[in-house]
Amino acid sequence: MTTTTNELMSAAEVLGSLVTAMASGRIRVIDLTQTLTPEFPQIALPPEMGQCWPFRIEEVSKYDERGPGWYWNNFSCGEHTGTHFDAPIHWISGRDLPNNSVDTIPVQHFVAPACVIDCSPQVKDDPDYLLTLEDIEAYEAAHGRIPKGAWVLMRTDWSKRTDPEAYQNFDETGQHTPGPSTEAVRFLVEQRDVLGFGSEAIGTDAGQGYHLRPPYPCHYYMHGAGRYGLQCLSNLDLLPPSGAVLICPPLKIEKGSGSPLRVLALVGATA
Repeated sequence: MTTTTNELMSAAEVLGSLVTAMASGRIRVIDLTQTLTPEFPQIALPPEMGQCWPFRIEEVSKYDERGPGWYWNNFSCGEHTGTHFDAPIHWISGRDLPNNSVDTIPVQHFVAPACVIDCSPQVKDDPDYLLTLEDIEAYEAAHGRIPKGAWVLMRTDWSKRTDPEAYQNFDETGQHTPGPSTEAVRFLVEQRDVLGFGSEAIGTDAGQGYHLRPPYPCHYYMHGAGRYGLQCLSNLDLLPPSGAVLICPPLKIEKGSGSPLRVLALVGATA
């Protein structure tokens, strides 16, 4: 397939218009990322299982005898720390797929439209709330069909829980955080062919997702179909229900199952 001069000019004009719109403020850039600190909550697994490292940072030098003209740090963390990206290889259902690690995913998948489904009223009353087919149907009735290749983001306002214990929300029965139902995930994958699912909570699945069938259905079905996950998002209340574009490239870690990242959204100034 050849590209004509007119098509090349048109693409250049589109990019030029985007730059102009951003410079003029007609398109805003919204940060959907939590700040990485040692205090940020870490995914907690049963103690007999392997554990992801929390975020740690150590000063190397700061304009002193260790380095008189510069400031820098060493840091360490697990792939799935803070606001982070899940690749298909992260879950057993996606382990044998092609291009399933962060270094092999087609880069065009890191820029895609976003559909934001607002479940914050339900989650305010029920921290275990599961996104339902009815929620998706109501969204589409109001905002149109979810397009192929879009991110679906579940707005819950969970990111406003700034206390780490409230964010994790454990009690004697386990963790209580919102996520999607099995039926909703299957519909999004099989009927809407979405690119991935994003959550403000610490995981794409609900805290009680182990009790669903299959356990942790968002991980199982999304990654089994070669789709992606975003966790620990923030500021979803600043996005329109439709019309935003996500930019979310993870670090290019060889055979990486995921990565902390900076998630940005482009939105119209009136959004």
